[in-house]
Amino acid sequence: MAFVESEAVELKAEVVGYICKEVIAFANTKGGTLYIGVSNDGSVVGVKNTDQVMLQLNNMIRDSIKPDVTMFVGYETQHVNDKDIIAVTIQKGTDRPYYLSSKGLKPSGVYVRNGTSSDPATDTAIRRMIKETDGDSFESMRSLEQNLSFETAGKQFEKQHIPFDAAKMQTLGMISTDGIYSNAALLLSDQCPSTIKAATFSGEDKGTFQDRREFGGSLFQQMEELYSYLDMRNQTKATFDGLYRIDTRDYPEDALREALLNSLVHRDYSFRASTLVSVYADRIEFVSVGGLPSGIALDDIMLGLSVCRNPKLAAIFYRLQLIEAYGTGMPKIMNAYAETKLKPKIEVSSNAFKITLPNRNAGANHAETLGGTVKGDEQRILDFIGSHGHIVRSDVDWLLDVSQATANRILKRMVAEGLIYQDGNGRKTKYRRK
Repeated sequence: MAFVESEAVELKAEVVGYICKEVIAFANTKGGTLYIGVSNDGSVVGVKNTDQVMLQLNNMIRDSIKPDVTMFVGYETQHVNDKDIIAVTIQKGTDRPYYLSSKGLKPSGVYVRNGTSSDPATDTAIRRMIKETDGDSFESMRSLEQNLSFETAGKQFEKQHIPFDAAKMQTLGMISTDGIYSNAALLLSDQCPSTIKAATFSGEDKGTFQDRREFGGSLFQQMEELYSYLDMRNQTKATFDGLYRIDTRDYPEDALREALLNSLVHRDYSFRASTLVSVYADRIEFVSVGGLPSGIALDDIMLGLSVCRNPKLAAIFYRLQLIEAYGTGMPKIMNAYAETKLKPKIEVSSNAFKITLPNRNAGANHAETLGGTVKGDEQRILDFIGSHGHIVRSDVDWLLDVSQATANRILKRMVAEGLIYQDGNGRKTKYRRK
């Protein structure tokens, strides 16, 4: 019998430490046979104690390769040229990619067969094997990063007095019976690669930038930090009904909370693009990656139908009492604006989902302006513009008997509220009525 190395044949004179990579390569590709006791040139050197060597090899494969590949590996002793050799038959596995447990799911731990050699797999090849094995659901796929920690997640579970051990993580779909983390675990881990980018602008467009933040870490950490960021910008304005003061926040807290959680739970995390949150003078926009699931229309979502892109993630947020029953988010957002003329706006493209929450106070100010009922300093400025066509900052100093800084602040606020617009820059700046 002639022995020649090929895509499906590997020859080894003896069992060596790196032999597991050959088993991995065959299991990840098309399968093959590994002959122990045959040199690279095809000469038979034999194996003295085949039973002991097979036991040694079996233990190495069982302990060094993940997931468990032993069910796809068979051993047979063959007698060739008056010597015993071992034929190790490896089938293509169903839980690819297989990898060295000491290296993890990365090129240094995953091997594929290329001709007569076993080479490290590329990141692209690893992702393709995971998708072929685990399906298209990103959260259910095995995470490429297995060195994960859960300090933030642990605190979140502790708040609700829910245990957060390996058994619970397995129940929640975060870890397999083999101890392999899924992408659902990755998203909740301190190493989560997805981020949220938030920015604040002083006007109704991106012309005047005020602040920018990027939130990373566990989705729970991003949730807490983004809510704090938005809450600080959710101002309270007072009106009076006779003798009684009525305080109204710019954005209903329920709507703000539901829009934030929707952007976390329902986005498509297979894309690395960040979720975008933009705070303007008259609105907040939440733009998350991923359009509607196939077969679902926007009208269905508004009626409360829920086809969740990340059911494991949604189930975890539900268990932690962060969200209610599926499908309640959009109706809650709309109901929060039931008493106002301005309504939230939902927009969908093939790859994005956008929620726009209007600023109730900015809308009220603008409505008052249109009705001619603005009072106080702002009305005096508007009356001056009505008589002269425009106003400059020095006119406001004189008209209201205030400092330059106060005049600038009043004009800036009126621009943000949509009462007036700025014409020009520097000393030639004029303000005109919209």
